[in-house]
Amino acid sequence: MSKIIFDSGISLDGFFAGDNRSPKNPMGGVSGKLHQWMFQQKAFWKHIKMEGGEEYGADSKVIEAVFARTGAYIMGKRMFEEGEVSWAEDLYEADVFVLTHEKREPWSHGKRTTFYFVNDGIESALEKARQSANGKDIRIQGGANTIQQFLNAGLIDEFMIHIAPVFLGSGIRLFDGIDKDKYDIEMVEVIPSALTTHLRYKLRQK
Repeated sequence: MSKIIFDSGISLDGFFAGDNRSPKNPMGGVSGKLHQWMFQQKAFWKHIKMEGGEEYGADSKVIEAVFARTGAYIMGKRMFEEGEVSWAEDLYEADVFVLTHEKREPWSHGKRTTFYFVNDGIESALEKARQSANGKDIRIQGGANTIQQFLNAGLIDEFMIHIAPVFLGSGIRLFDGIDKDKYDIEMVEVIPSALTTHLRYKLRQK
C-alpha cells in the first residue's frame, strides 16, 4: 500500500526556502546553501539528466532510494511555476499532480512524466495519485505550504529531512503552523554526512 511521504532539505533554523521566490528566483535563491550535499552526488546529476557530481556514496544512495520508492508526486502551483521553465524532460518519470485554481489540460513532459492540474483540493489530488502510483509511495514534493496542508490533514506517514549546517535567518519555514498534537512521531534513522544530516521519521496520527 502506498505511503504518503515528503523528503526535504532545510536550514538549521528550519527554513525550506528563502524570501522573494519566483520563477526567476527559485527557492528564493538559497538552493545552493540547502542542497550543496546533493550537488556533489553523481546520483543527483543523473536524476536531472545531466553529467556531474564528484562522488557516489551514502548520500547518493539516499537520493536514489527516494526516487525508487516514489510512484507519483503532488506539488503546489508555485513549485511547478518555478520549475516548469527549467526542468529536464521526463525529470520525474511519473505522474505529477499540481494543486492549483488554474484550469489547464494535462502537460506531457516526456514519455513518462505527465503533469495534471487539480482544482478541487488535496484529497482529490491524493486519490488521483494513489491510482497512478501502482502501490508505490506518493511524495508530497513541495513547497512548504503544500507539505503543511498534508501534515495538518493527518495524511503524512513518513518523512525525511536533510539539515544543512547553515542559518538563513529568514524565508519560508517548513514546519510553520503545524498542529503539534496531530501525530505521535518516531525517529527511525539518522545518517550523518559532511554537508547535511539525514533524519527519517515515521508518523502515527493520534
